Amino acid sequence: MNRPTAADFSRTWAVVPIRGLETAKTRLGGELDPEERRSLVTEMLRRTLVATRDAASLAGTVVVTMDPAAAAMATRHRAIGLLERVPGGLNAAIDAARSVAIARGASAVLVLPADLAAVSAAALDALVAAARGAGAEGVALVVPDRHGEGTNALLVSPPTAVPPLFGDKSRAAHRAAARAAGLVYLEVDGPLSLDVDTAADLLVAGASLG
Repeated sequence: MNRPTAADFSRTWAVVPIRGLETAKTRLGGELDPEERRSLVTEMLRRTLVATRDAASLAGTVVVTMDPAAAAMATRHRAIGLLERVPGGLNAAIDAARSVAIARGASAVLVLPADLAAVSAAALDALVAAARGAGAEGVALVVPDRHGEGTNALLVSPPTAVPPLFGDKSRAAHRAAARAAGLVYLEVDGPLSLDVDTAADLLVAGASLG
């Protein structure tokens, strides 16, 4: 096994995947009508973009989406809006956005879905600080979801050391990939553990979302 290149979080970029303002969170269709769902998705994306913009530890953000309106929101918050022309799935979209970040000098990449109810600049800075504290040749940090199986955030340096493996049981998949690559693997709980994907999540997130 090759020893990974030293971790470097001095130029950490965020990658934010979102299907679209109209098409995201269809599983909430039984609780929210289309206008309410779009309002929720738009507000969560706005909060995510404000957090990545204001986090002192982040050098930039790439939003990857099939929705021109979401890409335009990214631009308004000083992020790059990467518009997918051909649908290729979530992990392919993340990989494309990661390539854009690396082309702009990213030494680490934080994959951050746009549905975390308590996202904030302070929470993102805390993640990067935790990864820096590992002091290792390569680091992969995961924030598991509240159910313990998914991944709510993935921070990796070197940025291509672990592929995006979001989907069913992604927490275990990312852990296995990090260890296979010889990286130090960290898990961090906290405010980013709550994503809004189901009606139960929406109830739990009510206080954060207002």
